Amino acid sequence: MLAVAQSCAVVGLDGYIVQVEVDISPGLPAFNIVGLPDTAVQESRERVRSALRNSGCEFPMRRITANLAPADLKKAGPAYDLSIAVALLISTGRVMLRQEAAVFLGELSLDGSVRHTNGILPMVSIAKDQGYQAAYVPAADAEEAALVEGIQVYAVATLQDLLRHLDGEISIEPTPGIAHYPTPTANGANLAHVKGQEHAKRALEVAASGFHNLLFNGPPGSGKTMLARALPSILPPMNPQEALDVTKIYSIDGALPSDCPLITQRPFRSPHYTISNAGLVGGGRTLRPGEITLSHRGVLFLDELPEFSHVALESLRQPLEDKVVTISRVIGSVTYPASFMLVAAQNPCPCGFASHPRQQCTCTASSVARYQKRVSGPLLDRIDIFVEVPPVEYEKLVDEQPAEDSAQVRQRVQQVRDVQRERFSGAGILCNSEMGPAEVWKHCQLESGAKDLLQAATKQLGLSARAFHRILKISRTIADLGGDDEIGVAHLAEALQYRSRGVA
Repeated sequence: MLAVAQSCAVVGLDGYIVQVEVDISPGLPAFNIVGLPDTAVQESRERVRSALRNSGCEFPMRRITANLAPADLKKAGPAYDLSIAVALLISTGRVMLRQEAAVFLGELSLDGSVRHTNGILPMVSIAKDQGYQAAYVPAADAEEAALVEGIQVYAVATLQDLLRHLDGEISIEPTPGIAHYPTPTANGANLAHVKGQEHAKRALEVAASGFHNLLFNGPPGSGKTMLARALPSILPPMNPQEALDVTKIYSIDGALPSDCPLITQRPFRSPHYTISNAGLVGGGRTLRPGEITLSHRGVLFLDELPEFSHVALESLRQPLEDKVVTISRVIGSVTYPASFMLVAAQNPCPCGFASHPRQQCTCTASSVARYQKRVSGPLLDRIDIFVEVPPVEYEKLVDEQPAEDSAQVRQRVQQVRDVQRERFSGAGILCNSEMGPAEVWKHCQLESGAKDLLQAATKQLGLSARAFHRILKISRTIADLGGDDEIGVAHLAEALQYRSRGVA
């Protein structure tokens, strides 16, 4: 007898409906799974067999064929266990589906319990988009799945509970969704704890307001890392759609905290400089997202920037422009979102004291040149704000006068983000840094004096077209912080000083 149950597959961040067809026919006992299954799917045969027996069901000793359609889509992971078991039981006449428009997702344990499965959120999302009315998911993932509105989510603890529910002996109630999105608590270091460096704090506020890329340059111990780690404390919370997008990424990667079905705090990723290119960009044997995708809608902090491999740094160029990263391998091609804010820190030379006012640099001129050339000009051209961070003076370190708290800065940043949201309403743009050429010419109106200054700066600094547009975007953010509609000379002058180390 032929029976069908529905499941889902995830390729990249997209879900696809998979029909699980099970046919039981006379012949020697065998259990075959076809439809481009990987090793984890092939091993479903043993998990399903043991789970059925330990749940009080008889396993048919006949020829069993399970087909995962469409057959040209590669199937990976153990999420098909539950649907294979249900289709097998339907084929034997053990159960009857009470709800045809339902998907079954989850890994089976040998004792019949249903375990956590990665990627539940995007799989339930595609099921809802395809018109399915119900989703049976592991109990551990029910709250995550319930984030999708418009579909009933049933938490399944064991295969036996699911069978009793389908038989009508018990009733598994649908899991309610989140009534409201929780407000995240600000994390990271507080700007009030950073002594001195007022110009660097101002640059950090500008970068946070417009989601601009930022590079700190200075000797060791000047506070570059502490400033970067204070950035999350001044960033505004994500809106509901951003939170769902980020949660999908972490769900697929298996990095979603068990006690947090919805990520509301903007990501802050700080990989070590020994990270591989695949770890940074994504890829590997199973095409998993890398650090730049895990930083989506958040911050990617690269400390000791010149120490990263040349290949890894150059691979950032395309994602910084396109806000997506496409990974093509023999097994397939996937596209991940990569709209992140790049924050980097570096020393001026190998010993770190080339720009120190008192410490003597021990590096040769050639070693300093080689060190600075590790970061290419095209990558530097994609960074908006360059900030020199000098050593903190003793008087600043012992100053007991309290500095401005992160909460006050975050309030100003939120006000500027609200202005940008209204400005770009309906355009698919969230921040000034995402403006294209058309938006730049429309929203970056200059006063007459600012036009003259920009013309002189473009000729004197030899700015590239990319740098020209980035300066206008920064100027727009600075004007927003000042509450001005037009970009004035002061706004443009501040933006130009942030490009003083830029490469044209």
